[in-house]
Amino acid sequence: MNKSVLLIGLFVTVVLSCRPQTHEAKDITVEDLQMILENENTVQLLDVRTPEEWAEGVIETPIKIDVTGDDFEGKALEKLDKTKPVYVYCRSGVRSKRATELLVKKGYNAYNVLGGYLEWTEKK
Repeated sequence: MNKSVLLIGLFVTVVLSCRPQTHEAKDITVEDLQMILENENTVQLLDVRTPEEWAEGVIETPIKIDVTGDDFEGKALEKLDKTKPVYVYCRSGVRSKRATELLVKKGYNAYNVLGGYLEWTEKK
């Protein structure tokens, strides 16, 4: 009896560990981002707003790629390191969510900053 339970448990463990891992876009708060920026030396911070919005101000010194512009995907592949996490923000969090999902599909470990630049400026 104990052998049967052990074999069933082992079988279930093997089957579950063989499932393909799904990578999903993760959300973080502006407070989480603040802590990351304070504690990590090399952060890939991606601002996906438009050039007009960048002129209004940015968080730290981001990599700037307009998600609504030409060839966002190509520019992201060129400028971003897949071995490091990418923290993505826009004005309020909608465009950055779309960009984060695209980056995750391309193999990046990407995080969407909830509330975006607007919330960042409110909390500062």
